[in-house]
Amino acid sequence: MSSDQFPQQLPTLQRLGVDQPTGVSATDAAIAWFEAFSSAVASSDIAVILDLFLDDGFWKDILALTWDLRTIEGRDAIKNLLDHRLAPTGLTDLRLSHGPLRAPELQQMFPDLVLLRLCFEFGTKVGKGTAVCYLAPVPGSKWKAYSLFTCLESLDDFPEQIGPLRKRNFEQGTWEERRRQEVELLNGDPTVIVIGAGHTGLEVAARLKYLAIPHLVIDKKPRVGDSWRDRYKALSLHDTVWYNQTPYLAFPPTWPMYSPARKLADWLEGYAKYLELNVWTSSTIAKAEWNEETKTWTVEISRGGKETRVLKVKHLVFATGFGGRPKIPEFPGKSEFKGEIVHSSQFTSAENYIGKKAVVVGACTSGHDIAQDFFNHGIDITMYQRSSTFIISVGAVADLLGAYFKDGFPTDLADVYNSSLPNAVVRRIHQRTVPETAQTTDKAILEGLAKVGFRTNLGPYGAGIIPLLFERAGGYYMDTGTCQHIIDGGIKIKSGDSIERFTEKGLKFADGTELEADVIVFATGYGDPRDSMREICDPDVADKITPVWVMDEEGQVGGVWRYCGHDGLWFGVGNLALSRFHSLHLAMQIKAIEAGILNKSEVTF
Repeated sequence: MSSDQFPQQLPTLQRLGVDQPTGVSATDAAIAWFEAFSSAVASSDIAVILDLFLDDGFWKDILALTWDLRTIEGRDAIKNLLDHRLAPTGLTDLRLSHGPLRAPELQQMFPDLVLLRLCFEFGTKVGKGTAVCYLAPVPGSKWKAYSLFTCLESLDDFPEQIGPLRKRNFEQGTWEERRRQEVELLNGDPTVIVIGAGHTGLEVAARLKYLAIPHLVIDKKPRVGDSWRDRYKALSLHDTVWYNQTPYLAFPPTWPMYSPARKLADWLEGYAKYLELNVWTSSTIAKAEWNEETKTWTVEISRGGKETRVLKVKHLVFATGFGGRPKIPEFPGKSEFKGEIVHSSQFTSAENYIGKKAVVVGACTSGHDIAQDFFNHGIDITMYQRSSTFIISVGAVADLLGAYFKDGFPTDLADVYNSSLPNAVVRRIHQRTVPETAQTTDKAILEGLAKVGFRTNLGPYGAGIIPLLFERAGGYYMDTGTCQHIIDGGIKIKSGDSIERFTEKGLKFADGTELEADVIVFATGYGDPRDSMREICDPDVADKITPVWVMDEEGQVGGVWRYCGHDGLWFGVGNLALSRFHSLHLAMQIKAIEAGILNKSEVTF
C-alpha cells in the first residue's frame, strides 16, 4: 500500500467517530445539506461551502467549473478551485432532484460505510449540468459532503440537434444529393477531422454533427467497422449490452448480451449511415501541418490512391484505439524458426492451422480468446504466461455493472453515476469488493487455475480491473469459459520461466525446456497511443503532447478527451461506454472553443 499514489481512506463510521445512522430520512438530510449549499453558492460564501465538506472531501468536475476533467481533493484545494472558478462559472438555478432514480438515497456500501447520495441540477453562465453528491455522517447527527461531482451536459446557445430540435423540413428528392455533397465536402472544408472509424471515432463524429460542427471521419480500411471486423473471428465483447450502448441509436432489445465483434462491426457501419456521418474509407493522411498564427491544420489526404485532397481544419481528433503499433518482443534465433510468427492483431482464425501445434505468448484477453479458438478447433495449444493475470468472471463483471447498466435504467444516468466518484475512491471500494469476489463468486476458478500453475493476482494494490484499465489498458481477462479449459488441461500452460530464444521448432526457455510450435501468436499488446499522431504530425507538434492514457496525480486519465498539450489536437480513447460518455465532452469543448466561449488560457487555478 505504501507505493500507492492514492493513500486516501474511506470515510468509515469509525474514522468519522459516529455510530450506524438510524431513523434517518434521506430526503430530510439531503434537503438540509442542499439548502445550505445552494444558499452559500448563491451568496458566494466559500467558507460556508467548505464547511459543508469533510476535510478530505473531493470535488470531481467535468467541464462545469474547470473546462477540463479534474478531481480536486481536500478543503484547501477545493478552496483554491472556488476562489478562482466559482464567480466565472456562475453556478445558478440549483434544484434538488426528487424524481425516480435520482431521489436522495441512503447507501449502505459496507457494514462500516454509509453514504447518502443526492442529485441536483444546475446552470452556469454557458450551460446546464447535473451533480451527484455523496454525504457522510458526522457527529451531531449531521452530514457533510465526501464527494461532489459536477458535470456540464449542454450549452445553452448550442444545444444538441436532437428530439424537439431535430430537422423538420421536407426533403423530397433532395436527400441523396445533399448527403453526397456533405460527404464529398463540396460546400467547404470541415472544422474537425476525426482519424479512425471505429466506435470511438464514430461516436465523436456523431456528437460533433449534432452540435452542428462540420466533421469528416477518415479510416484507412475499406469499410466502416473494419477495425472490429478484421480482428480474430472469435472476438466478442466481454461486457454487457447495456454497458456498450451507442449514443443516439440504442441497440434493439433483441441484441445479445455479449456482442460478437463482427456483429458490432456491422452495427457501426449502419450507425454511420443512419446518423449521416461523413466518412471517407480507404483513406490516409500523408501529413498534417500546424499553423500557429491561424490555429489551423493543413491536412493532405490520399483517398485510396485515386485522389488527393488538401483540407484546412481547426481540429484533429485521433481515435485510433488504446494502443499504437503492435508490440512483439525480440528474441535471438528468429530467423531459425521454421514456423509462422504473428501478432494477435493480424491473427484471424485457428481454422487456418488445423493439425498443427500452436503457442500463444500472453495471458490476458487476446491471449485467452485466441487460445480458446485453437482449443475449439482441436489444435494442440499451449499458453505462455509471462506474468500474473487478474482474472474475473463475466458473471462477476455483469454483477458489477448491473447496478446501473441494465434494462429500464437510462443509459445517460447510468453514465453519470458510473463516473460520479473519484478514481481514488473507487480504488478503495474495489480493494474491499475484489477480494470478496475472489473468495466467493470466482473462488473455484481461481483455485483451479492455481493448481495447474496459472498465476493470478488481485490487480494493482488489490483493486482489480479499474487501475489495470486506466493505467495499462490490459493485464486482465474477463473469463468467458476459457479458464475451465486451462484447469481441465485442454489448454496447456507454461508459466514463470522467461523465453531465451527461438529455435528451429519453437521456443526455448531459461529452464532449458522447449515448446514446439508450428505457429506462435504474440498477444503482447500495443505501443504508445500517440504512435499514429507521430506518423503524420511534425516532431515539434508531437513533442508537446502529454502522455496519453496514463493516470495523473488526481486519478484522471491524462491526455484523453481533454487538452493534451497542443491546441487543436485531441485524443479519443476508450471502450464503448467511456467513448459514449466522454465523446460529448470532447465535442462540447470544441464547440465552446469555436464559439468563443472557451479560452483555456483564462481557466486557471
